[in-house]
This record gives sequence, C-alpha cells and structure tokens, in this order.
Amino acid sequence: MNVEEEVERLKEEIKRLGKIQADGSYKVTFGVLFHDDKCANIFEALVGTLRAAKKRKFVTYDGELLLQGVHDNVEITLKPLPAAAAVATS
Repeated sequence: MNVEEEVERLKEEIKRLGKIQADGSYKVTFGVLFHDDKCANIFEALVGTLRAAKKRKFVTYDGELLLQGVHDNVEITLKPLPAAAAVATS
C-alpha cells in the first residue's frame, strides 16, 4: 500500500471511529485510533500515516509527533470535504 492509499484508509477509519461535527469534519482522539484493532491491523506505522495526512492537509492535530499513552487524548480532526467535492461524491 502506498502513502496515498494509506491516507485514504486513515480517512475512512477516522470517519468510522470519530464523531461528525457541525461543519462536516470528524474528530477522534489518538488513543481511540491507536488502540482500535482494525487500525492496528491496517497501519504498520499509524504515526507516519497521520503525519502524511497532516502534511497533505487532510487532518489537523496539535504537535508534530504523537506517542501512545502521552498523547492519547490529542484530538485529530479530519477536515470536511469542500462543497464541490462533497456534491461530486454523493
């Protein structure tokens, strides 16, 4: 799986595990993602995939490097789709 595929899978998992917000974004904590069995099986390097998604501006979170335990309560936000893209995918 290449980086783009992993980022797409991450977006799906954040939608599955997160809570939708009024603006269309989804929020989930790092601990929920890290401790989920399905995510553990999909992502060899969850932190690396999160960093790639952040670099591509799909997600936001505080800090650069998230560590299990220390950063379990850090919120990860999957940004909402732009209106044009949301219409095209529905």
